[in-house]
Amino acid sequence: MPLKHSSPDTISSSSSDSVRLLSRETLRISASLASPPDDDHHPLPPPALPESHFLHSTLRLICCEEIDGRRWKYVAESDGSGKFKRNSVRAISLESPQSPFDEVGSFLRSYVVPEGFPASVNESYVPYMTFRALKHFFGGAMGVFTTQTLLNSVGASRNSSASAAVAINWILKDGAGRVGKMLFARQGKKFDYDLKQLRFAGDLLMELGAAVELATAAVPHLFLPLACAANVVKNVAAVTSTSTRTPIYKAFAKGENIGDVTAKGECVGNIADLMGTGFSILISKRNPSLVTTFGLLSCGYLMSSYQEVRSVVLHTLNRARFTVAVESFIKTGRVPSLQQGNIQEKIFTFPWVEDRPVMLGARFKDAFQDPSTYLAVKPFFDKERYMVTYSPTKGKVYALLKDRASSDDILKAAFHAHVLLHFLNQSKGGTTSKSLEQLDPSFAPMEYELESRIAESCEMVSTSYGIFKSSAAEQGWRMSESLLNPGRARLCHMNEEEE
Repeated sequence: MPLKHSSPDTISSSSSDSVRLLSRETLRISASLASPPDDDHHPLPPPALPESHFLHSTLRLICCEEIDGRRWKYVAESDGSGKFKRNSVRAISLESPQSPFDEVGSFLRSYVVPEGFPASVNESYVPYMTFRALKHFFGGAMGVFTTQTLLNSVGASRNSSASAAVAINWILKDGAGRVGKMLFARQGKKFDYDLKQLRFAGDLLMELGAAVELATAAVPHLFLPLACAANVVKNVAAVTSTSTRTPIYKAFAKGENIGDVTAKGECVGNIADLMGTGFSILISKRNPSLVTTFGLLSCGYLMSSYQEVRSVVLHTLNRARFTVAVESFIKTGRVPSLQQGNIQEKIFTFPWVEDRPVMLGARFKDAFQDPSTYLAVKPFFDKERYMVTYSPTKGKVYALLKDRASSDDILKAAFHAHVLLHFLNQSKGGTTSKSLEQLDPSFAPMEYELESRIAESCEMVSTSYGIFKSSAAEQGWRMSESLLNPGRARLCHMNEEEE
């Protein structure tokens, strides 16, 4: 006979009573967090508290979370016997909502300044970008008149108003491309740690833009919207190319010769581009099929692009190469060499797609839907500045970071998450031959089984993490938590011991 579960919206007899109860409970917990704890009271209430502690309430405080200075608390509903109801976790913000002006300001800053500004750049950044913006302002204004003059010179129109209209349409096409370039610049630090994936994605977009440009021949009355769309796509590809070019050339330079390496690399590209232009002029005289020619040239372009990014040997461990290194270490006890790790890196995983089996720096609400699971997992990580768990509803392993997590703690959390994924794969299939990337979302271990796997992973991490770090350093790998792109959420007010 199915058990009846109370809905989160029916804590009291009516919705208004529920709102008043939740508000009163929020104020009470906020006040208790602000007051200093005494010797007999912990900052966070333990799992089983007497009913007198929350008089006339079934809510219990689970933990607190902080993201960029803004805090949330997570509460869960008790069933009256000291246990928590399933899927009763809810988040309550401890901060007042941002004003519309603050939200707009945060949105604009995400486009025009680097992450972590101003601490992430030196003091000369602001004056440089100020004068750079002024230069582009005057250049953009001048471009309208130069474009109009060029169109007049080739006889586009002798009528001044018609000539201006043609020039404005052309400028709109270019302006749409600049808007696309600006929007894609929000990818920010992804250009630093997922540059291979972004570089190849940019080349895919370049070919897509070229295909849209060819489509204007079939529907000439849609020239302006199609040309604008093509320019947006191609400018996004241009941002990707220019943003990833310097890190790639930097990987080739062995001394202070990055400028020379860049100049020679661009010269090789320009020579090949001129040769390709000449080849295209020769074959165009024979009037070949436009679609067939474009298809063949596009295949050659994309195949060359794929081999180009695969040939780059980077010394840093981003998420993709970190996964390769940990998987190889778990299976063989050895960390792959720089060449092996870079060759095995997956290029077709795009950075903006979050469909990954391991989420580093995740939020509490994404990792835990059942408060009892959190309370069961928490003791394993009381002495760590992170914790890992598995969500059967999402089929992912989550690594949550605590508020004082250091760079090494973040690296250890990522390593631990992959180790747990390995044990879960063993539980599912009984084999280690499968990639650690493969985990069936329908796989739902029992709570005791999850605890057992976490205990096994803790034991393995305690004995093998140091060996993994030293082996990676011997192979020439450079590890940094920023290249793993951890989330910004941090658990705070945790009962953790200082190491």
